[in-house]
Amino acid sequence: MRDEWFSSSLNAQCSAPVPEIELRDITKRFPGVVANSHINLAVDKGEIRALVGENGAGKTTLMRILYGEYQPDEGEILVRGNKVAFHSPLDAIRAGLGMVHQHFMLFNSFSVYENVIYGDEPAQYGFINTGVARERVRQLVEQYGLQVDPNARVGQLPVGVRQRVEIIKTLYRSAEILILDEPTAVLTPQEKDDLFVILRKLAANGKTILFITHKLNEVMEVSDRATVLRNGSVITTLNTRETNPNEVARHMVGRSVLLRVDKPGITPGDTLLEVENLQVEDERGNPAVRGVSFRVRGGELVGIAGVAGNGQTELIEAIAGLRTPRAGRILLRGADVTRASVAERRARGIAYVPEDRGRVGLALDAALDENLLMGYETGARYSQRGLLQFNAIRDFAQSLVAQYTIKTASVRDRVSNLSGGNLQKTVVARELTHDAPVLIAEQPTRGVDIGSIEFIHQQLVEYQQRGHAILVVSAELSEIMSLADRILVMYEGRIVGETPAHEATEHGLGLWMTGSRQ
Repeated sequence: MRDEWFSSSLNAQCSAPVPEIELRDITKRFPGVVANSHINLAVDKGEIRALVGENGAGKTTLMRILYGEYQPDEGEILVRGNKVAFHSPLDAIRAGLGMVHQHFMLFNSFSVYENVIYGDEPAQYGFINTGVARERVRQLVEQYGLQVDPNARVGQLPVGVRQRVEIIKTLYRSAEILILDEPTAVLTPQEKDDLFVILRKLAANGKTILFITHKLNEVMEVSDRATVLRNGSVITTLNTRETNPNEVARHMVGRSVLLRVDKPGITPGDTLLEVENLQVEDERGNPAVRGVSFRVRGGELVGIAGVAGNGQTELIEAIAGLRTPRAGRILLRGADVTRASVAERRARGIAYVPEDRGRVGLALDAALDENLLMGYETGARYSQRGLLQFNAIRDFAQSLVAQYTIKTASVRDRVSNLSGGNLQKTVVARELTHDAPVLIAEQPTRGVDIGSIEFIHQQLVEYQQRGHAILVVSAELSEIMSLADRILVMYEGRIVGETPAHEATEHGLGLWMTGSRQ
């Protein structure tokens, strides 16, 4: 009887499916930090696995190890039960892996099929067989319902279609395991929905998909399971159908997190920022902002939504004083500041959290306390008879570090030593602490973990409650919809839609963002 039980148990073990990809005890160290610590991960064939965690949790490092861009210090990788050693992405590709990076690696001047076959061209008599190449790409497009014209010029395609080209590239090289890094970061809601349809179809055809994301609604929508990383270690793996966004967030941060923005009602006051028929050119002299007009009142938070590259950056830079408009007016508390300098605008009451915190928002070689005071160092509290009052500056900086929980050993440390999230907190702390009547915030939570997002959102709401006017530009529709009182949508340099936030839907905003709803 015992022998029969042992035999049946052994047979059951032998018949258990082998994971399509398995990581065992993966450890990766960099100077001063352990990026991955003894990570174990097994993903089944045909599974969609989400990999989530705060910034610095080790997600990207782990996927770069899996794709051969890094080699682990310890541990091993198994593909379909066989140990492999990837010394480069080429090794990973040969083993059936493909990776779609967040920033696409395409030649805009090439056609779709030319991009797909690049580096692996079908040849005949020493020449590229373009007929065979087109046909192979066409077959992949039809097989997976990717809806891409193989002959189309990539530079003329929408962002969502370019992403499909990246997926076709991996399939052309016979990838069975696809890794996607923040795949929806630049997509409209409709493009995101299309991508998820494609991912489900790929999984149904036996492809195994791992994707890095920080958007918990996407984890719930498309993944089968979610693996949570924190501080370089696997915290847990959850069955998506048996969990919820709050539980995932709690595992990511180590505490409960408020995922929604709690906003008390407020009656807007006078107009503090007004833009009239503004026209702005890009670096090449082409029209980027085409006759934009809007107002923001005191106690009001207005959000601007749109796919990147539709004039939002040029608009905000013109308002902040970093770019000179070709025509139109900018009024700050009724005063025309269209031709005013950045310093003059700040003196009149405008604060600015820029999209590029490293290039525009901070002096990376300067100390943290110097960055926290930057632009306000001539105030009477910090400067007397032309001499900086270092004790007052240090006390001021330490109070902001405590208030905004900026993680640093000392306020005298170089700001470049801070993590991305703490860099963002530094900019937000400086700009919000002086109570400027108008605040412009571009991508205020980009690159920030969930716990810090919650905190920054609370600070913005409190700033608004004090009667200030806030203009927020964000690529995150969920952020815009939860923070804003009113939403404007930009497309090809124009405001093509406006709606109260409580009436907005992702679908409706997405139609405006693609120019489909005029």
